[in-house]
Amino acid sequence: QVQLVESGGGLVQAGGSLRLSCAASGSIFRINDMGWYRQAPGKQRELVAGITRGGTTNYADSTKGRFTISRDNAKNTLYLQMDSLKTEDTAVYYCNAEVGVLLSGVRNYWGQGTQVTVSS
Repeated sequence: QVQLVESGGGLVQAGGSLRLSCAASGSIFRINDMGWYRQAPGKQRELVAGITRGGTTNYADSTKGRFTISRDNAKNTLYLQMDSLKTEDTAVYYCNAEVGVLLSGVRNYWGQGTQVTVSS
């Protein structure tokens, strides 16, 4: 019913930047909270940053001041600008959204993930 597709991951040197995008499509009535999570090998998935429909943001302590989350409600798209990347930012990054689905109510969705690798 609803698909989230991430893009923009890749390989970058430490200190560099990447911009991730997450496009939502399908039977969408309204998207509420959205967020980026990441999972490194051998570790649990963790919140990177979140944003409400109204634009209120929150960040993990490890990403504050370096990452910026934003969204375009008209395009049903979520972004993550990642600057001053560190090797410890290496992980698979996942998009998450709480979506009001036409005729089905509110459901939570995950994207398939995009790999971000930061080399030293």
